[in-house]
Amino acid sequence: MRGLLRKGIFAVFCTLVSIVFVAPASAGKLWNPSTRQWDVFPDPPGMASSMARSKYKRKLMRYRTKEEPGTIIIDTDKRFLYHVQENGKAMRYGIGVGREGFEWNGTERITRKAKWPGWTPPEEMRRREAKQGRTLPRYMKGGPENPLGARALYLGATIYRIHGTTEDWSIGRAVSSGCIRMFNDDVSYLYDQVDIGAKVVVN
Repeated sequence: MRGLLRKGIFAVFCTLVSIVFVAPASAGKLWNPSTRQWDVFPDPPGMASSMARSKYKRKLMRYRTKEEPGTIIIDTDKRFLYHVQENGKAMRYGIGVGREGFEWNGTERITRKAKWPGWTPPEEMRRREAKQGRTLPRYMKGGPENPLGARALYLGATIYRIHGTTEDWSIGRAVSSGCIRMFNDDVSYLYDQVDIGAKVVVN
């Protein structure tokens, strides 16, 4: 009887462990800087996306800065992008940022804007992803399935962009290869508000 009881407890324990550590098949992935690997994100993308949209909703707010209206200020630590407005205000947007090892800061200018941009992954990225068992295309036509999303704002002569995403759950997280991610509706809104040459400050 005790043996059966122990087996029963062990079976329940194993079931609980599998529930805790085995994520749904539809779960997203999150970069783990400790192991330097992609871990399965525990929440289904739909739930994580809903949480991100609630927390990082676009908002006009008071914002103190010495930068001129029209400037974009990116706070990578807090995961917010501020588009400076007149009268001490800014439109705040939630963003996803570069994962560990891909962080950067500085000042750039928007040198190009594109609707439904195509994606040409840098060779370095293709080699890096190949080592993880993932094959990236040499080029991917713009559209709803493209990782760059609905719009892209290109920053100076760098490989970085402010762009949309097909992974809403990633907003508020450090998962990209250095680019700034936004919800597609947010980047589309911002796209219409900024001009070529606008200053971008990344902190």
